[in-house]
Amino acid sequence: MPFTIQNELKTRDDLAKFLRSLLDPLAQHTSPGGALLTLGATGTHYDERAAQLEGFSRPLWGLGSLLAGGGTYDGVERWVRGFASGSNPDSEEFWGPMRDKDQRMVECSAIGFTLTIAREAIWDPLSDEAKANLEAWLGGMMAKSMPDTNWLWFRVFANLGLSRVGSKHFDAARMAKDLDRLDSYYIADGWSRDGPDGLQLDYYSSSFAIQFAQLVYAKLAANDDPERSKKYKERAARFALDFAHYFDDQGRAIPFGRSSTYRFAQASFWGALAYADVELPAPLTWGAVKGYLLRNLRWWLTQPFLSGDGIVTIGFGYPNHNMTENYNSPGSPYWCCKAFLPLALPADHPFWTSAEEGIPAALPETVALPHPLHIITRAGGHTFLLSSGQMCAYPLRHSAAKYGKLAYSAPFGFCMPVGIGGIEELGGDSTLALSDDEGETYRVRRAVRGAEIQVLESSGTPVLHSFWDAWADTEVETWLVPPTAGSLWHVRVHRVKAGRTLRAAEGAFALHGQGRDHRALPATDPTQGDGAVGEKGLSLAASGAGAVGIVDLVQETRDGVAVRVDANSNLMVPRAVLPTLIGEISAGTEVWYATGVFAVPAQAGKYGAPETWVKAWQTKPEIPQEILQIIKQ
Repeated sequence: MPFTIQNELKTRDDLAKFLRSLLDPLAQHTSPGGALLTLGATGTHYDERAAQLEGFSRPLWGLGSLLAGGGTYDGVERWVRGFASGSNPDSEEFWGPMRDKDQRMVECSAIGFTLTIAREAIWDPLSDEAKANLEAWLGGMMAKSMPDTNWLWFRVFANLGLSRVGSKHFDAARMAKDLDRLDSYYIADGWSRDGPDGLQLDYYSSSFAIQFAQLVYAKLAANDDPERSKKYKERAARFALDFAHYFDDQGRAIPFGRSSTYRFAQASFWGALAYADVELPAPLTWGAVKGYLLRNLRWWLTQPFLSGDGIVTIGFGYPNHNMTENYNSPGSPYWCCKAFLPLALPADHPFWTSAEEGIPAALPETVALPHPLHIITRAGGHTFLLSSGQMCAYPLRHSAAKYGKLAYSAPFGFCMPVGIGGIEELGGDSTLALSDDEGETYRVRRAVRGAEIQVLESSGTPVLHSFWDAWADTEVETWLVPPTAGSLWHVRVHRVKAGRTLRAAEGAFALHGQGRDHRALPATDPTQGDGAVGEKGLSLAASGAGAVGIVDLVQETRDGVAVRVDANSNLMVPRAVLPTLIGEISAGTEVWYATGVFAVPAQAGKYGAPETWVKAWQTKPEIPQEILQIIKQ
C-alpha cells in the first residue's frame, strides 16, 4: 500500500504534524550512532558517506524550525546523538574531514542554521568533547575553496552557528568576504544570479537558496549586520511581486530549472518572508503569503511522492530518476524541509493569525519579467511561462529540457529525454526539435545567441524574441506570443534558415495519457471525450488532466501526430501523450512556421477540461500584425 498523509494543512499545528510525519519514517533508516541516514542505494558524483550525511542534515531545516518555535519532537535525540558521533574523528560514523569543494560543505548550512535557532535543544545536551568536535568539524571548511555560487551561503550559515555557540572557530572576516561576494551576484529588482556565470534565474534565485538564505540571515543577523539585513528584506519585498506569478490557484509552482526533486522547497520563500518580518508590498498580504505556501503543500499531499515506508523519493510528481542531476542522493529531496520555516514563528504572528487568501486579484494576468526573460500568464486558468535566454553554463543532465524549452506549465510540467532513439524518446514538449538523420536523433534549443522581450506597438503585448543555432549552417529565430486575455492559446513563430535537409518536430504541452478506463487514450475525437488524434495541420488530446492541442496557423503543411512519449519522460505523470507537428525542410531554404498551442487544465476536483473548451479550441488565435509583416517581407 502507498504511504499517505492525511492532513488539512490549515493551521500551525497541522504544519507541525506534517513535518513529524516526514521525520518519523527516518528512524528506521538511521545508524546506531545517529549520524548517518541510508535512504536508498543510488549513487552521486560525491561519496557515500557524504550522501549519508545529507540524509542526516537536510531534515534539520524543518526540525530546527519546529524546535525554535517552541515545538517538540520525540525523536530529537537521534540528531543530538548524531552530532556527537558524526563529528568525532574516532567514531565509526565520522562524517570525514572537509576537503576543497566538498559536498559536506553543503550540509553545513542546515547544521549552522539549527545551532543558531535551536541551540538549547541541539547544542546544550552535547558533552564538552562533542561540542569541541562539532566546532572543529564545522570550522574545517573555513580555509577550503568553494564553488563561486550559492555554496558560499553554506559557509555563512556555518559561521552563524559557530558564532551563536561562542566558538573560537568563528571567522568573522571570512563571513564578511563571503557575503560581499554573494552580493556581487545581484542584478536588480530583487533578482540574483547563482554565481557570476550564465543565466539561471530559477528556484535557486528564490526558495532553494539565494532569497531564502538572505531572509534567514536578515532575521538572524539583524543586530550584528543591520544595513545588509535591511537591504535583503527590501530586495525580497520587490522580488515577491515577481515570484507570485510562478504559482497557480491550486498551489502548483511552475516546474523550471534544476533540482526539481526538492519539491515543495519551491514555496519556502513565502515562509522566509514571514520569518524575516518583511514589510509586504501591495497587493500582497499575510493572508495571501500564507495561501501561497499552504496551497502548495496541500497540492503535494495529493501526489505520490513518498515511498511505501514514508521516505521522500527522488523525483517530482512521482518517483523518477530520469529527471535528476548527478548530485541527487536519496537524502537530497529533504531540502523540501525549508518549507517548514514558519514553525519557528510564534502562534500570534500575522502569518498564522491571518485568514488564508487566494491569489491577489490586483496581480496582472500576464506579466513580462525582463531579468529571467520570462513572460508568465494565468490566462484562461492555465498558469505557464514562455522562456528564452536562460541556459546552464556548465554540464548538467538534461539542461536543454530544464532551461531551453519554449514554455513551462504549472499543471502539465515538462518532459526530459529518456534516450536518443526517435521522437518518443525525445521528450519534445514545448520545443522545435530538428533532425538531420530523418528523425533518428534531434537537436533542441539549449544555448541561445540572443534573446529579448519586445513590446508590440499595436497592442502593448510583450513578446519573446530569440536566436539559436542548431548547426553552424542552420539558424532558428523565434517569437513567442502570450495569450490574449482569457484565451487558451499562445502563438509561436519560427524562421528556420536551413543549410541541410531537416525534419522538424514541434510539440505542445504533454498531457496525462490515460483515460477513465485507465488505458492509453484511444485514437478517437478528443472533442467527444478521452482521445488523442493527429491529422494534417493539427493534433489534439484530451483526458482527465485537461486538453492540449497544436495547429499549423499558416501553411498547414506539417503532419499532426499524437506522440506517446516514453514512460517517465514527464515530471508530473509517468505516462503522457504529446500533440506534435512534423514537417520537412529542404537544404538551402528558409522556412516559416506559425504555430498555435492550445492548453486548458482540469479544474480542481473535476475530470477533464471545462465543457467550454471545445468552442475555445475551434477559435484559432491570430498572428500579431507586426510579426505577419516580417513573414511577408
